[in-house]
Amino acid sequence: MEPITLITERLALRTFTPDDAEEVRAACQDPGIQRWIPAIPVPYERQHAEEFVGLIVPDGWRNDSAYSFCVRPRGGGPLLASASLHHPRAGAWEVGFWTAKEHRGHGYAAETALALARWAFTELECIRLEWRAEVGNVGSRAVAEKAGFTVEGIQRAGLQNRETLRDSWVASLLPSDLGLVSAVPYLPAKA
Repeated sequence: MEPITLITERLALRTFTPDDAEEVRAACQDPGIQRWIPAIPVPYERQHAEEFVGLIVPDGWRNDSAYSFCVRPRGGGPLLASASLHHPRAGAWEVGFWTAKEHRGHGYAAETALALARWAFTELECIRLEWRAEVGNVGSRAVAEKAGFTVEGIQRAGLQNRETLRDSWVASLLPSDLGLVSAVPYLPAKA
């Protein structure tokens, strides 16, 4: 798939370019991002940011395996956040995100997650969007819940972070949660 731009009320979500490398490097110096995002190398150096924006992001789009977005204000401005969709299994996608430290608390991540969800459900034939985070990452969980995800429980050894398996919270969002029709009918279990 060719990279696209998604527009929300306040945000523009577009693919990363090499010009974004320095802002990515700066944002990823945050100990909070380094602690909770397993894919972030520690220490995070310029070469990591260049590899991310120049190789990892384009490869994900080209292979239709991961769609990563640079999140900025709609009218232009600084890097606010990063978000991506990964395709872990047939029909389901997983969303991940981080927000630059100085831009947290403004609802950008939840607005971004909802934009990605709508796109996934309408354009990628996604039937279930999943969110996972290490137990204890209360900021990420708050974003998922604000975006409408239903927390389903704890998955033992659900994430590997720095060579250690850790328990993860798991949540989901379905097309019907956003008033959309699913590509596959859903029959919930009876209570």
